[in-house]
Amino acid sequence: MKFCTRCGNAVSLKIPAGDDRERFVCDSCELIHYSNPRVIVGCVPVYQGRVLLCLRAIEPRKNYWTLPAGFMENGETTVQGAARETWEEARARVSNLDLYRVFDVPHISQVYMFYRCDIDDGEFGVGPESLESELYTEAEIPWERIAFPVVTETLKAYFADAPRGEFPVDVSAIDLGSLRR
Repeated sequence: MKFCTRCGNAVSLKIPAGDDRERFVCDSCELIHYSNPRVIVGCVPVYQGRVLLCLRAIEPRKNYWTLPAGFMENGETTVQGAARETWEEARARVSNLDLYRVFDVPHISQVYMFYRCDIDDGEFGVGPESLESELYTEAEIPWERIAFPVVTETLKAYFADAPRGEFPVDVSAIDLGSLRR
């Protein structure tokens, strides 16, 4: 960051009074600019035991499969954001959203929240950020072409939980060490 969003003057990286870490602070109006983690919300949309995946049309990880998910927008709840992203990416309307997985990904300053849900009427399509969308059983999933570790972990958990019909909420972290295994 080079300029203040309030007055347009230069900012400097320094520790503000009463804080314990460096922040961008305006040299003129002294506004502190906080840089906080981004929240990504998405769904594990299910219809007749199959999970809906989207083939990404955009970077990062273009041409890889993912669950419908994306950055939360200002003014919406996590449930609203997850449902919106599922519509935008897979043209699926969803209902019965239940929080299922939360991932802290500190090395990229992100938090992921996935909701398990039903696809209304089993209808889906392709949104502007997807090349394809398709329903998959566990055996059909193109595991070697899954876009992100959080998606792989969520899908594995879902298919392990589905036979029992119990879907406990789990909060975990994905760090650089777990990605290098």
